Amino acid sequence: MPKGTPFNYNLITSTFGPQEDAMSTSKVSDILSQLQNSSSSPPQKITSLLSSAKRELLTLDALLPRPTTPSPVLLLARQTLETGALLSIRLQQPDAFTRYYQQLLPFYEIPDSSYQTSTNDLKSQRSKVTGLYLLLLLTKGDYAGFHTVLEGLEVEQAGKGKGLEGDEFISYPVKLERWLMEGSYDRVWGATKRDGVPSEEFGVFSEVSQLPIPVLIGTIRDEIASCSEKAYPSLPIANAKNLLFLESEGSVVGFAQGRGWVVKDGRIYFPQQQDDMRTEKEILVASGQVIENTIGYARELETIV
Repeated sequence: MPKGTPFNYNLITSTFGPQEDAMSTSKVSDILSQLQNSSSSPPQKITSLLSSAKRELLTLDALLPRPTTPSPVLLLARQTLETGALLSIRLQQPDAFTRYYQQLLPFYEIPDSSYQTSTNDLKSQRSKVTGLYLLLLLTKGDYAGFHTVLEGLEVEQAGKGKGLEGDEFISYPVKLERWLMEGSYDRVWGATKRDGVPSEEFGVFSEVSQLPIPVLIGTIRDEIASCSEKAYPSLPIANAKNLLFLESEGSVVGFAQGRGWVVKDGRIYFPQQQDDMRTEKEILVASGQVIENTIGYARELETIV
């Protein structure tokens, strides 16, 4: 193809290549079928199957879409990478999920018509994968990355005369981000419950665990901690336990030490801010905001725990 010639997706055909390519395609299809029914399989088996599928795609030269990639292979590659992304979330492997998301971006630039399929079961999982990526960025506190991805989606949809409001997978992290910015932590807490998430994969971010994937409860806790540092000179440890969603006073001490707070005589003392020359009215207003946004769901959490 001459330099500067645009990528012509109409060149994609539906004819398989040599016999070995057809064999690799069949292997990927078999592996994909196993992966889509692997909810109870050990993580090691799932990881091994994903690696095998990607090796076969590499044999087909299908890990990146090309003008000569047959349409069925193109579709199979996208399905495999999307399945890998969703399974990585379920396995709580955020780095692996991010790699799958990045590998999928070139496939999402291809018009749907180029996949030459009318089967509803084979439609793209782009919306779900992208929504999960936005949620991952949000729980990591990467607000710049979050808005970069979101703005790209908005521009793309505007070009089609559409919006993002009706997309349940995209609108979910968008609402959470807005509520976090507003300090409406009770609404965030309510939306993270199992019956408030748009799919099983989104619920993984609500699970309190020690696994690598960040959880929304940690994001909320950090937001409350930042507000508390500015609103109070100190807090009793018992009050901080409820306010920060922590299960024990020992956990409060550990959290406090991690943020550089001083724990003494049953209280947490927040370090003085250099610009902490506020009036009594300003302190009361800030304290009231923290109390208003947190006390409701702190009590709710107590009933759950």
